[in-house]
Amino acid sequence: MDLSNLQPAKGSVKTQGKRVGRGQGSGKGGTATRGHKGAKSRSGYSKKLGFEGGQMPLQRRVPKFGFTNINRVEYQAVNLDTLQALVDEKKVKDTVDFETLLSNRLAGKNNLVKVLGRGELKAKLKVSAHKFSASAKAAIEAAGGEAITL
Repeated sequence: MDLSNLQPAKGSVKTQGKRVGRGQGSGKGGTATRGHKGAKSRSGYSKKLGFEGGQMPLQRRVPKFGFTNINRVEYQAVNLDTLQALVDEKKVKDTVDFETLLSNRLAGKNNLVKVLGRGELKAKLKVSAHKFSASAKAAIEAAGGEAITL
């Protein structure tokens, strides 16, 4: 390195943006690159979200239907084949409660759990959850276990 090849460290020199509206001599004075008149040339201009230049916006063109039930209760689904997999991996012995499901990341701490009947359950389990489908309850009891509603 000598005086002929000095250069600033990489990333230390930033090219500044063009300084607009700083007088005629700069060549970027006058309209400050915004053009003449119209809403876009004014200060404080911001385009409305979804605005399509006066054309009827998509949000208003598409028909609306249905409604959202404010009393809806969402359940986290856990299937029988998932419970059987836990037994096969020796993560569960004889009881499956909410803490077990939490520790195996099958439910969050604020979730309500519903056990559904996909797959088959061979192990005798004591399962406690917030809800059971009829087929899941039947399968758990058929395997000699018990379904406890929280």
